[in-house]
Amino acid sequence: MLRKIAVSDLTLGMYIHEFCRPRINDPFWTEHIERELRDEAVLRRIQASTREVWIDIGRGRSPDGSTPCERIASPLIRETDTAPASMDKELARARLICGRAKAAVMTMFSDARMGRSMNTEDVDLLVEEISTSIMRHPHALISLSRLKTSDEYTYMHSVAVCALMVALARQMNLSEEQVREAGVAGLMHDVGKMTIPQAILNKPGSLTLDEYEAMKIHPQAGFEILRSTEQVTQAVMDVCLHHHEKIDGTGYPHGLKGDDISLFARMGAICDVYDAVTSERPYKKGWDGAQSIREMASWKGHFDEQIFQHFVKTVGIYPIGALVRLRSERLGVVLEQGEKSLLHPKVKVFMSTRTGLSVPHEVINLSLGQDMIVKYELAQDWGVRDVETLWAGAPG
Repeated sequence: MLRKIAVSDLTLGMYIHEFCRPRINDPFWTEHIERELRDEAVLRRIQASTREVWIDIGRGRSPDGSTPCERIASPLIRETDTAPASMDKELARARLICGRAKAAVMTMFSDARMGRSMNTEDVDLLVEEISTSIMRHPHALISLSRLKTSDEYTYMHSVAVCALMVALARQMNLSEEQVREAGVAGLMHDVGKMTIPQAILNKPGSLTLDEYEAMKIHPQAGFEILRSTEQVTQAVMDVCLHHHEKIDGTGYPHGLKGDDISLFARMGAICDVYDAVTSERPYKKGWDGAQSIREMASWKGHFDEQIFQHFVKTVGIYPIGALVRLRSERLGVVLEQGEKSLLHPKVKVFMSTRTGLSVPHEVINLSLGQDMIVKYELAQDWGVRDVETLWAGAPG
């Protein structure tokens, strides 16, 4: 299991998985990953040169000083509480679920990168935790999983796509077994990226043509990894292989068209793109949810239109976190979807659009008819930098 710690807490006997620093052309930083820390001089250099590091407590000493042989890992606990919860309450639970899921995905993907067999024993329980959270509140975990740093993008992207696939499958009234399988497919769809050189995967700029061609092998590479993994279904492998196909046949790797693309792969294509374009990357700012929906709707031939309409109903025309201008000349951030209409969410107002000055924060339920959305706005146009804090609160 992976944990991020401050280098001040790093000790001999810990197993270093990755350093939290940009890749530079210095062999020191590649020679000392994926191995146990045994040298005091190496420890001192790490502590003098970076702030945080990922360690694998399954292979080395943990921050509490125990070793894997001394420690019995506590199993994931099956969550049975499916009672509806408020957004605030479920956000607190969702933060814990996202943390566990990210750590599990990092461990599985690390095994894949090192050529080891992936341990997928906890996948079903992870998907069940995510699915149960969505049952308690359909938007908390989905919205929270969009908030990710660039160094954790690949792992949290998989968690986010899993959550979106589960929610979309439910919105489409698929069976619970199909909901579970869709979630597993979302969690595993990008495992092939572990075969892509880190310099390409984390490049803070546009890829060259050769780099883009190298990136395009990840669906086939992921398919090969999953094919050698026990208890992975054909549907899950198919999403991994075909989530970059397009309805008009211009996608890859096989240029499939229309109904030749499986239902789950068509769902996966939408969920994958939505999380990608709403996430902040080294080379671009993430779009907000409302802008993403509008842009994706304009890409004719890219997505299955019927499934895309289901997806819009899943996340909302004005997804949580979207900035909107109200008729009352106030700027607000969407907190929750309306129970009866996608056009009438709950909004927290915080700024006057006439003066650009702050106003007292107030939560307005637009379904009560007291105000209405005039248009969606972009945070950068208003100098708003703390949108996430406005709707999600400070990270816990």
